[in-house]
Amino acid sequence: MSGKKKNRYDRSVYRSFVLIMQFGINMLVPICMMSALGIFLDKQFGTSFIMVILFFVGAIAGGQNVYRMAKGIYEDDDSTKKDQ
Repeated sequence: MSGKKKNRYDRSVYRSFVLIMQFGINMLVPICMMSALGIFLDKQFGTSFIMVILFFVGAIAGGQNVYRMAKGIYEDDDSTKKDQ
């Protein structure tokens, strides 16, 4: 029996670790892509403000991604608790 409890705990820890990694990836990818695009456009047009604007656009998009993911996880947890 104790082996079964340990296995559940391990799965819970791994699932939590994966979720934290997904939150980070969902936040960083839009920021990095938009910043890279901003740097490229700044070099093309000889400006110095497009990167800052696109950085914030990427941060907002990343935050929205994380919010949607967290909302989906929370709704899944609620539905599984109701089923039990």
